[in-house]
Amino acid sequence: MSTTDKIAPTNIRHLELGEIKEFFVSKGESAFRATQVYEWLWKRSVHSFDDMSNLSKTTRELLKENFVINGVEIDLMQKSGDGTIKNAFKLYDGKKVEGVLIPAETRMTACVSSQVGCSLECKFCATGKLKRERNLGADEIYDEVVFIQRQALEHFKQPLSNIVYMGMGEPLLNYANVMGSIEKITSPQGLNLASHRITVSTAGVAKMIKKLGDDQVKFNLALSLHAATDEKRNQIMNINESNPLKEVAEALQYFYKKTGTQVTYEYIVFKNFNDSPQDAYHLAEFCKVVPSKVNLIEYNPIGESRFEQTDPDRLQMFVKFLRGRKIVVNVRHSRGKDIDAACGQLANKVLKEAVLR
Repeated sequence: MSTTDKIAPTNIRHLELGEIKEFFVSKGESAFRATQVYEWLWKRSVHSFDDMSNLSKTTRELLKENFVINGVEIDLMQKSGDGTIKNAFKLYDGKKVEGVLIPAETRMTACVSSQVGCSLECKFCATGKLKRERNLGADEIYDEVVFIQRQALEHFKQPLSNIVYMGMGEPLLNYANVMGSIEKITSPQGLNLASHRITVSTAGVAKMIKKLGDDQVKFNLALSLHAATDEKRNQIMNINESNPLKEVAEALQYFYKKTGTQVTYEYIVFKNFNDSPQDAYHLAEFCKVVPSKVNLIEYNPIGESRFEQTDPDRLQMFVKFLRGRKIVVNVRHSRGKDIDAACGQLANKVLKEAVLR
């Protein structure tokens, strides 16, 4: 390294409280300053040291000389006719992800992303058409929640009630940062939101599902299933070739044994692909793996795709079949389709600068 090269300042939100204390002590300052800074970062969610008004100007300058806060910004906000709000979030390096506020009568849900792009290439998902460029940091995921929380209060006068990790990316392939973000979101020193109001959705990374069990997580787990046989799932989800349903089922059983938490199966119902009585039977059989419920989801077009939404009568047959076997079923009608904010549509049109496969 030449004498002209500069070392990039440390992102202070990558440090734990103890590390910030060590910094202040090394500079002859009180360790209590770290507690003040930590509160500004994670409870008050500030992106500027100048906003830390209970610190002296000297202390704020010390922080600016040694650290940065790589805050997320809203690059574009769109509001749907049904009230759904989609955000294109700009990250510190110029890359973008999307996050959505989904309002309903009884809840305000934030759908957040965990990766820039995705490596899984699911055939029905717009994000799957993008290359995975990098993981989001825990602080960046946290920022998505903060912005969407503010939108819920500003536009609907209601606080955020639920968070789903169902945006861009596979959360369990960014395990450490997803777990770090949830810690900050649920901590009394952070946003203090309830763990049981958070759901992490996975396409089925068996090894990491088991790790969730080992970590005895308190949040909910959803599996993006969409087909209950390997033959059909292999056609639409490449991950199934390395994580076949038998291995995923064993991982879910391990997770349930460790946590006692019911699992949700997400199942997009595609016309003439996975909407037959036989498909319903296979799904009902898979529901026997662990205590579970099923969310049947409308398919949302993503442009050039061979898939179509199933017919209403086929959907009702599916519901009737599953409920006849005492399976809890919810039909999820899509929100925000007019702004490409519905399930599977993220990154379809807004992220024009994204690199397509």
